[in-house]
Amino acid sequence: MTNFTKEVMHVGEMASGAALTVPVYRIKGETGGRSVYIQANMHGAEVQGNAVIFQLLELLREIKVNGDITLVPYANPVGCNHKNGEYTLGRFDPITGVNWNRMYHFDADIIKPFVRKSIGQDDKTIEQNFKALMINSIEKKLDHNNYGLTTGQRIAYQLQRLAHQADIVLDLHTGPISSKHLYCPEYAQESASYFDIPHTLLIPNDFAGALDEATFCPWWQLQEAFAELGINFSISAEHLNKESFTVELGSQEQIDLDVALEDAKSILSYLSYKGVIDSNDFQPQSMTRYACYLKDYKAYYSPMGGMVDYLAEFGEPLAPGEPLARILRMDNYGDGEPLHYLSLEEPVIPILHFASASVNQGTELYKVFANYFTL
Repeated sequence: MTNFTKEVMHVGEMASGAALTVPVYRIKGETGGRSVYIQANMHGAEVQGNAVIFQLLELLREIKVNGDITLVPYANPVGCNHKNGEYTLGRFDPITGVNWNRMYHFDADIIKPFVRKSIGQDDKTIEQNFKALMINSIEKKLDHNNYGLTTGQRIAYQLQRLAHQADIVLDLHTGPISSKHLYCPEYAQESASYFDIPHTLLIPNDFAGALDEATFCPWWQLQEAFAELGINFSISAEHLNKESFTVELGSQEQIDLDVALEDAKSILSYLSYKGVIDSNDFQPQSMTRYACYLKDYKAYYSPMGGMVDYLAEFGEPLAPGEPLARILRMDNYGDGEPLHYLSLEEPVIPILHFASASVNQGTELYKVFANYFTL
């Protein structure tokens, strides 16, 4: 592979003094195209992304790369080793209880002062200076924090420092038991059609701690701050082109290298569209692509405890009144109703469901698209 390098990034230390490390693979492009950052396995059980990165590295051996691509598997060495029996628990930091993917940093107060200083500058200068500002803000958090950082913050900030150096960011995840779906900023809706992913969540310009938000919200808010002054600074312009996505690759706790190859080709279809690679071999598949806005991505909580038989198929519209699931209550057998069917009063598309058949009342049973439409 041309211009391929590997390094090991030190992201923390365990109580024994053993280093927490993350592998970082870099491919240096030939013609200065857009730069890309791809990471996987921030949540411990969400391992399919590692297989996708492997397949990407294999495919990229034979492809001309125009931009720079950085790939980081095993992004969270604590989470992926957080086991309890046969299960991987690593969704939350076991010390603080915080979701590993909610520890990234963005301070919106940097936007307007930067805009005031940047009036009259060309887009390229603004881009370079703003990228440097974001990287510097992360380095200050890492190196000049008198009271220190949590384990999760130290890992997240070092990953974010890499991500801020890129124009395009892909954070690879999976759900519990899930279909493939894409978290896409509303302004980048057109790009969703270049992934072979049938379901897209369009997310607003709000930062809630996730990596995709931490890397697209600053640029989006910068664009809006310039617009308030009547200045056109378009982050969708070809010479800027800032986009970030969370790519949900299916279900957790398993890898499938054959499916990972198809997922890698899907990502290369998008990167070909963006001019990052020079190849006509990767084109988006023809499929019906459904979307909904994040406000219409609904969680359905179990109305009772019991044992759940999940009935609704992923990705297929479910008519009102059709059963999502049925709950078995053996404690009612003989003197009550042992089977209870669950349904909704509006059409939805089921996207994922809880990993276990055993649920308490109030367990998040399904997540569904409501008010969905086609892209």
